[in-house]
Amino acid sequence: MNIYVDFDDCLCETARHFSTLAKELFGIDLPYERIKYFNLQKSFSLTDKQYEEMMIKAHQPEILLSYKETPGASNTLNNWLDKGYDVSIITGRPFSAWEPSREWLNQHGLERVKLYCFDKYGRDAFIKDSSFSLKPEDYYKMHYDFAVEDSPAAFKFFDHLPDLKVMVFDRPWNQECEFPGANYKRCIDWQMISELVG
Repeated sequence: MNIYVDFDDCLCETARHFSTLAKELFGIDLPYERIKYFNLQKSFSLTDKQYEEMMIKAHQPEILLSYKETPGASNTLNNWLDKGYDVSIITGRPFSAWEPSREWLNQHGLERVKLYCFDKYGRDAFIKDSSFSLKPEDYYKMHYDFAVEDSPAAFKFFDHLPDLKVMVFDRPWNQECEFPGANYKRCIDWQMISELVG
């Protein structure tokens, strides 16, 4: 069993931190529950300069390490690993964030999962000279049976896997999203995801 897991807002509560960060940096008071778009620049009505400033701040190692775990994430992934499942974290974070991301995983008992940085969103410009460790041609050679993802912007990366079962982690920005097929299922928490995978 091969399982794809997204990092931000699946394993950890990234958007909740962005809500706090936008208030600290710009005085923008937008609660997590009202983040309507996956595009945070649009959700927070930020200028290009503000968006860049927020993204650079959010990708500082000490900030990445401070993100709270989504309840049940580590236990579920470790249960899968104990069953012999192959679990890969495919994050849209740039490779410059790999080390603190790897450290976060290790601190949360996820030393055994693989971590790849893949340009899912084309938004790496805010960190100069950044790169991604997983190239598209290599990603498309990978096979997954299940995927855990919150971002509608990432669904296109599943088109080559018609039998993939996609568990969409329930978040405010995917409430109005139309799923591409019957193999997509909205999941409210890691317990539900765990029960679906078995």
